[in-house]
Amino acid sequence: MSAAKIAIVFPGQGSQAVGMLGDLSVSYSQIKETFDEASAALGRDLWALAQNGPAEELNKTQ
Repeated sequence: MSAAKIAIVFPGQGSQAVGMLGDLSVSYSQIKETFDEASAALGRDLWALAQNGPAEELNKTQ
C-alpha cells in the first residue's frame, strides 16, 4: 500500500491567518519541513511569521 499524498491549498491572497497550520503540523511534520526549506531559500523564518505574525506583515502581497 502506498503512502497517501496530501496537498494543502489556500484560495489566494487574503486566506492566510496568524497561527495557520500550527495544529496540523503536529500530525504532519512535512508541513514544518517545507516551511524550513522555503525559509532557507528566502533567508527568512516563514514559520515564525506564519505562527506569530504580525498579521500586517503576513498579509503583505508584495
